[in-house]
Amino acid sequence: MTKSELIMRLAEANPHLYQRDVERIVSAIFDEISDALARGDRVELRGFGAFSVKKRDARVGRNPRTGDSVPVQEKFVPFFKTGKQLRDRINEG
Repeated sequence: MTKSELIMRLAEANPHLYQRDVERIVSAIFDEISDALARGDRVELRGFGAFSVKKRDARVGRNPRTGDSVPVQEKFVPFFKTGKQLRDRINEG
């Protein structure tokens, strides 16, 4: 599902809201999650999952085309861990 499909479904499920308002709400939620992760905070949505940031240490990688060793700097990557309710719902059938 894309962001625009999510907005469309939410607008259909809530006919009392304008689509532009639903779009602003969805964008505000995504922006706040992104900002929290950029600050290094953890975002937990009970029953859905938790977003966090993990540190990847510097290492020596390999260029797949040439086979040469290349240094890879340390970096931070977003990480998502599913909640128990979401895992149970996915594995029902």
